[in-house]
Amino acid sequence: MHVASLISTGFSIVTTLSRTRIIARHLVENYGMNKFCRNIRSTDLAVLEIETDANARKIITGECRKALVEDGAEAIALGCSGMADLAKEISQEIGAPVIDGVGVEVLVSLGLETSKVGSLAFPIPKPYRGVLQGRIS
Repeated sequence: MHVASLISTGFSIVTTLSRTRIIARHLVENYGMNKFCRNIRSTDLAVLEIETDANARKIITGECRKALVEDGAEAIALGCSGMADLAKEISQEIGAPVIDGVGVEVLVSLGLETSKVGSLAFPIPKPYRGVLQGRIS
């Protein structure tokens, strides 16, 4: 979601089953992405169907197209790592960026990681007392 917000002014999420939309909504809210997330769409495909259903790619691509037109999205965030292999093809087909969480690992391959200065620094060592004393080091 953060990558999608860096390369567009708004994105939609395309995920698998309708019931997973609430989890995606919670993540959008927890990550502070409300102002960027245009919509959360589902394909009603189970994860395993992405590989076995001959129409899966067409269904996912269709939802991505609808997101651009109906939601005003400028990028798509795929909500299932099972869709990762489709991101590049769908992006080329719909003419907009399609981001998958697996591909975002490129940031790690560049050696980028969270800052350890300030608020994301490692915790200060502290002694444990009570039931945790001697159990955690």
